[in-house]
Amino acid sequence: MRNTNEIFISVDIEASGPIPGEFSMLSIGACRVDNWDETFECELKPVNANYDPAAMEATGLKLKDFEKAGLPPTEGMELFVDWLEKQEEGGGKLVFVGFNAPFDWSFINYYFLKYINKNPFGFSALDIKAYYMGITGCQWSETSSSQIAEKVNPEKEGDHNPLHDALYQAELFTLIHKLNSK
Repeated sequence: MRNTNEIFISVDIEASGPIPGEFSMLSIGACRVDNWDETFECELKPVNANYDPAAMEATGLKLKDFEKAGLPPTEGMELFVDWLEKQEEGGGKLVFVGFNAPFDWSFINYYFLKYINKNPFGFSALDIKAYYMGITGCQWSETSSSQIAEKVNPEKEGDHNPLHDALYQAELFTLIHKLNSK
């Protein structure tokens, strides 16, 4: 985080199942890692009726709730792009940060490319689990959020609300980065 040309954005999503295209991204939460007051959140309408019961249980909602309250995917992704572009207004490159980033980034990338034909993050993401492993030299099996939290003592907790989880991830990332600075 020393390079001021990089703008780290913590992103979390909830989805109706494990893969984009077959399942729907239902909600997005995001925040700047360096300014937790800069946030974005939205719910999206499902693109089909497919769902994994365990995925829906994590949200605490049903697909019909998102059908009623969610935005059409194109509209939601355009709003996310607008918010991201405001974050870039002083110059800099957006960096997607996530906990288990491959999962969240796969949905974000798919929706950006399918619905608005561009991904402001480009083709990469920074995974907090992998970052922690690199900083500490721990084993992959030691990178669950609860194990990392035991080591870095965040004040926030995750709860499957995408904005809350994005803020929690931002705190974890910041605390892990401080480990690297010692």
